Amino acid sequence: MDLFSYQNNAVSIQQPLAERMRPRTLDEYIGQEHLLAKGKVLRKLIESDQVQSMILQGPPATGKTSLASIISATTSAEFIKLNAVSLTIAELRSVIEKARENLKYYQKRTIVFIDEIHAMKSNIQMSLLQVVENGTFILIGATTESITHDIIPPLVSRCKVYNLYALKTAEIKKIIITTLTDSKRGLGNRNLEITPEALDYLADVCNGDIRSALNALEYAAASTGNESTIDLETLQQTFQLKLNGISTTDSYDLISAFIKSMRGSQTDAALYWLARMLDSGMDPLFIARRIVIQAAEDVGMANPQALQIAVAAKQAIEFIGMPEARIPLAEAVIFVSESPKSNSAYKAINRALEVVRNTRAYPVPSHLKNSSGLYVNPIDNPKARLDYLPPEIQNSKFYKPQNSGIEAKLFSKHNNGKSE
Repeated sequence: MDLFSYQNNAVSIQQPLAERMRPRTLDEYIGQEHLLAKGKVLRKLIESDQVQSMILQGPPATGKTSLASIISATTSAEFIKLNAVSLTIAELRSVIEKARENLKYYQKRTIVFIDEIHAMKSNIQMSLLQVVENGTFILIGATTESITHDIIPPLVSRCKVYNLYALKTAEIKKIIITTLTDSKRGLGNRNLEITPEALDYLADVCNGDIRSALNALEYAAASTGNESTIDLETLQQTFQLKLNGISTTDSYDLISAFIKSMRGSQTDAALYWLARMLDSGMDPLFIARRIVIQAAEDVGMANPQALQIAVAAKQAIEFIGMPEARIPLAEAVIFVSESPKSNSAYKAINRALEVVRNTRAYPVPSHLKNSSGLYVNPIDNPKARLDYLPPEIQNSKFYKPQNSGIEAKLFSKHNNGKSE
């Protein structure tokens, strides 16, 4: 049962252009040279029909499904395609049983391609472990999400992970030009041309997503009417397919770049990553929470007002909503980025927690206990000397001020007026 068998049939003009232009062979496949250039191991395995269980991880439209379809056309094994979003345990058991029969009665291998494998529930992923390990079938999983966060480690350990990357600008251009000249599957019968500016724009704005580039090209071609040239203005008007959603992996990377830019006082970079996240549709409250954390963790005592600004930005989002909330968000990002930095509070609580977790629970000193009658108020009695820590850790120093911003005064105080 080869669910990619449509490739062997005549291409239907009703199919979207991106589907019609899907590569049919490794020679037609453009991109992922680190995996599929001549002489590379994965290419050799495919050409020799010796593929092993693998997970293809990468952004949308980088060729994961196309690669699976090429494998289906190359292999002598039975090829079954499943989609994790709708897959049930009963369906999977049926596939497993069929694969066992293929091996037992016909000595025929089965390759199971599971698209969006990250969407499988963990218990269904668990059911794959034994059959992958004992070779009942060969698994090819495809995911746009994080291998670490969305697929159980035992399954990952039984598969070879291949990372696919967004197509390069030159590769996008090559596919676009091929599409314009291919008269059987592409737009070659239209005799269309594309201006250099339009080609550069399309190859750049699609962000390595060849599907969105071809969809935009198809719409632009349809809108040209009797014109034979696709120009920049036409593409700018018709490119409506820039993806707003981002994968888990992308979101982790974007927020990481955002945080590190604020920490490094790189204001312009922090604003750029903020804009990327907002434009992708990321929850602004999630972003605001990260700014609050940064204000406390990385600015801290060097400029305590940063925490107030960050919390105010979070409240503003709840009060006014988007898109206007982008302005207080930007204000908070600028304030945090431009502030002097100190992570002394972050380190102080971590030091205290380390002591708490590695020592027994010392009793509260008698003079600090509630209603003990032994407590002397130091405000009224400034000369009173009390021990506030248990005797066993009396000399512990958790808070160590840093010589930065407002905290410089505390640094001087704690260091008897000595500078760093």
